[in-house]
Amino acid sequence: MQKRIAAGLLWMMGYASWAQCAMCKATAESGQAAGSAEATGLNAGILYLMAIPYVLMAAVALVWYRSQKNKSARL
Repeated sequence: MQKRIAAGLLWMMGYASWAQCAMCKATAESGQAAGSAEATGLNAGILYLMAIPYVLMAAVALVWYRSQKNKSARL
């Protein structure tokens, strides 16, 4: 029962995120057409938020690689 509730909530959250993306796109397009700096800031924020997961994954991979390297050096 709990799995169904969690799946339903995740499913509904997906629709809300799609709506936000459409609104952000419309704001950025209208801002660029008007020559506003808000669109540039919005694009920079999107790139910043997109880069964080990749940096975290790279850090985890680096830590894992070093631990595996140290483990093989001890043998």
